[in-house]
Amino acid sequence: MRGLPDPATSRAVLIGVSQYVHLAELPAVANNLPALADIFRGANGWSLEPQHCSVVAEPADLNAMLTPVAQAAREAEDTLLIYFAGHGLLDDRGDLFLGLTGSYAGQAHTGVPYSMLRSAITTGQAQRHVIILDCCFSGRALGVMSGSMADHAQIDGSYLLAAAPETKPALAPPGERFTAFTGELLQTLENGVDGAGPWLDLESVYRQLLRALTAKGRPVPQKRGRNTAGDLLLGRNRAYQDGAAMGHGAGEGGFHWPDPVDVESAEEFIGALGRVRAASGRTVQTVSRLAPTPVAAGTISTLLNRTTVPRTWRSIQAFLGGCGMPADQIPRWHETWLRLRELPAQPAEGEPSEAPPQQKAVQARRRLRWMSMNRKP
Repeated sequence: MRGLPDPATSRAVLIGVSQYVHLAELPAVANNLPALADIFRGANGWSLEPQHCSVVAEPADLNAMLTPVAQAAREAEDTLLIYFAGHGLLDDRGDLFLGLTGSYAGQAHTGVPYSMLRSAITTGQAQRHVIILDCCFSGRALGVMSGSMADHAQIDGSYLLAAAPETKPALAPPGERFTAFTGELLQTLENGVDGAGPWLDLESVYRQLLRALTAKGRPVPQKRGRNTAGDLLLGRNRAYQDGAAMGHGAGEGGFHWPDPVDVESAEEFIGALGRVRAASGRTVQTVSRLAPTPVAAGTISTLLNRTTVPRTWRSIQAFLGGCGMPADQIPRWHETWLRLRELPAQPAEGEPSEAPPQQKAVQARRRLRWMSMNRKP
């Protein structure tokens, strides 16, 4: 599923360890957790119910950290987000483990091996995973790894945000309220990104973090995305003003609907439908309930996960109406659906294909546009 996570079927677990017996304390981590929880529980974020956004502070043992993760993984159907801030360490084999309050450096049995966290996450049925690692000792932990934290901690179908590259530690600057990485993340989510659309997706957030942290001379964040996970929305863009980037007509809350006029493939069409729901701010269940003609929530979920254009128009029309799109804008979507429906199915891998005249015309326009942009003076 693309776009804004459904708050009813999504879960977040925010884990932080600021107090250590045998390692340096990280007081800023204690401030990270409630601030992030406010974001994900708020109307400008995911609107998660408090019980669906768990805060796990100062876990003293493996069960205290992993039990909430495993429970959230069992419950999540749409999106599962796991955040960890604290010490990231290496065992004697170079494997990453996360520090608990009583952890010792180099002794994985005193912490939580990342492989165990990974197993707890992937046992569930969530369509998407988001993992955010703000490990204050990640530089030392990753220094002997063959790849980056993103490579080491990769989960299929996930989007991973890591606070630092393998050769530098993440920072908890003295006197600052938050850790360097999470502080920048909070500022991005609270203040928005100039020039972006009405919603912030993971890729936009990462690019902003990269710009801001690099400009401050702080550790450079890393990311690894799988499939369309980078399209997932973290919340409203508070810096958004005129909504011109989203389309041609204002929706609820002053946001603009995507315009399908330039959509040229089934994937783009389904992606645009996902942005319609994001612009509406409505959950799948709400869209189902408010649709002018009956359409089940499961049908909507199936629609938003398709890779081909539906053969019938009824569910699309009901979906657009349930999102609150004005009736005078829906015919544009019908015209696009009719146009895409006439395109031939893609051939099987390895089979030759001949572009239809309509597609050839599109390709010709693109070539002319490229030539005009690259013509020497």
